[in-house]
Amino acid sequence: MYALPIVQPRLAPATQPRSVRLSLTDRCDLACIYCRPNRHDGYLERRLDVASWIAMVEGLVRAGVRRVRLTGGEPLLHKDVVDVVAALAKLPLDDLALTTNATRLAALAVPLRDAGLRRINVSLDSLDPLRFHRMTRGGDLDGVIEGVDAAIAAGFTRLKLNAVVVRGENDHELEALTRWSWARGITPRFLEIMAIGEGAKLQDLVVPASEMRAQLAPLLCDDEPEREPDRGPARYVPARHDRALRVGFISGTSDTYCKGCDRLRVASDGMLRPCLATEDGVSARAAARSGDADAVVDAVARAWTMKPDGDVFKGCTEESAARVSIRAIGG
Repeated sequence: MYALPIVQPRLAPATQPRSVRLSLTDRCDLACIYCRPNRHDGYLERRLDVASWIAMVEGLVRAGVRRVRLTGGEPLLHKDVVDVVAALAKLPLDDLALTTNATRLAALAVPLRDAGLRRINVSLDSLDPLRFHRMTRGGDLDGVIEGVDAAIAAGFTRLKLNAVVVRGENDHELEALTRWSWARGITPRFLEIMAIGEGAKLQDLVVPASEMRAQLAPLLCDDEPEREPDRGPARYVPARHDRALRVGFISGTSDTYCKGCDRLRVASDGMLRPCLATEDGVSARAAARSGDADAVVDAVARAWTMKPDGDVFKGCTEESAARVSIRAIGG
């Protein structure tokens, strides 16, 4: 088991990232149509090992990060994911979460919970086995649902479902996905296709969040959508019959949310990426591999100066986004 010391922020508040997405691996066992071109699109040759990830996160916490989400590729493909969670759970974090396609969640839900993982988001675009198989290029829906059920049984009470809505594919399933999620105590969230990598080729299939909301109008209150404090870009609307139930919408294409973004990404090779929609970044690989958390802090500060101005730069609608591999940096 790995452990980290208690560390304190070192950067000034105005320069601090508060949230980070760690791409533990760029490998994935699915090939969703909006994410990668096929199952053979290539992987990074070098990735951080567990010791390097520990030094990386120590530096990130010293740099002000208080919310961590583990992503991939598919993070549950990482053989030491439980040990990584256990190490991060010892840090002074406000939130420790993971996004997964749930293909391996059935076996790992209990170990992850015991290690200290607090929240899970599951990517699930369809409840139709054939459509799910087609959209993921080979995925097994039964295995994913088994993983979701295992997470519920393990005691994860703050589960969210992420569904990317594709016109002509799953855009008629919003109500079914919503009711299925609510019946299990899960909060469904519907995402527009973002013009990143493969998604840039599917912009004629984007379903705007406003259209999704209109489709779900019979189920939802007329309230203005609201964000959760310190919980990313999703905007939520409560259910008409029970305000404890909600639906979230993520509108990265029709209504960008760059202004005020406090998020940093770390690719599995140690590259610090200040924005999802550009390839700009600073490598902290050498610092992490040598265990030099202070050097990681300095790399974070340099990377943060590259953060685009959200008043001018409009994220996934920028031309630079089409050149980014969403799989490689965890979405």
